[in-house]
Amino acid sequence: MAQQCVEAGRLSIKAACLAFAISPTCYRYAAKLNAENEVIADWLVRLTTSQRNWGFGLCFLYLRNVKSFSWSHMRVYWIYRELELNLRVKPLYRLVREKPLPLAVPTQINQTWWLEFMHDQLADGCSIRLFNVIDDYNREGLDIEVNLSLPCERVIRSLDTIIGWRGKPPAIRCDMGPDYISAVTLG
Repeated sequence: MAQQCVEAGRLSIKAACLAFAISPTCYRYAAKLNAENEVIADWLVRLTTSQRNWGFGLCFLYLRNVKSFSWSHMRVYWIYRELELNLRVKPLYRLVREKPLPLAVPTQINQTWWLEFMHDQLADGCSIRLFNVIDDYNREGLDIEVNLSLPCERVIRSLDTIIGWRGKPPAIRCDMGPDYISAVTLG
């Protein structure tokens, strides 16, 4: 802005430097273009065209370690930015999901059960797991299995016991986490 004021003839150099709080040396400074800058730019353009997924870091490491150039990283980065070679940041696309159906509210006992795995840690660091079966209508806890590990066979045995006692429900709800990935439960 100081240069624009001086070129328009509104202010002298000294007055413009005082007005914009810059030193006269800074005003008169002109960057010296080095012949090496063209070499660096040529290397960067060649690297980014041949290796399209390389950013500044990989280009600089290649020039420093493979080609043994001793240019500073700030100089190479300045030229990299001047050439506008920085990688495009891919936008994140949100997944459009269909609107889920509202949860069906059970109207009687034993219509829907809710299965849930929980875990906790004891004071000595030992982890325990809990398997809960809850009737969705009246929130009655039908069964709670507690152990250090709950293998699939034990979960099936617990469900068979409850089915023998209460009958089989038409629907079971669960969160489908990694707890239900087993050949025995899926089969």
